Amino acid sequence: MRVLLDTNVLARATPGRNSPARQLLDALLLEPHALIASKFLLNELGRVLRYERVRRIHGLDEVAIEGFVQAIREACLIVDSPQAGTLVSADPDDNPILATAIEAQVDVICTWDRHFHAHAVQQHLATVGIRVLRDTELLVELSPPVGPVDTTS
Repeated sequence: MRVLLDTNVLARATPGRNSPARQLLDALLLEPHALIASKFLLNELGRVLRYERVRRIHGLDEVAIEGFVQAIREACLIVDSPQAGTLVSADPDDNPILATAIEAQVDVICTWDRHFHAHAVQQHLATVGIRVLRDTELLVELSPPVGPVDTTS
């Protein structure tokens, strides 16, 4: 599965956390999955992780932030930030993320951003085969089904 994790999910997946976002990131690092990112998204991630309110949550220093962003960069297929038209008029900063997802032909954009969950945006993305899920939803989808244990063997 080709997945673009939005900045708000990646910021919740920092090292040392046991969040659904971190569990999802770990799962997506395994084949057959492919993580997709762009220079825009990676720059945004570095900026967001440096917000004081976010630092209080993740507790990373400057070196750890740089290390995490670099690890994400190395784990992802990087798409040049394509020209983004007006895809999400409510938040123009989301347009480069949407354009990256469309350019890279991802299967899923994983985000908590309400603009991506708007009906019009989801309809537009559906025309190119892209779904929008939250990390908790995608994690459930990727988890193996839990069923009765076969004890007859």
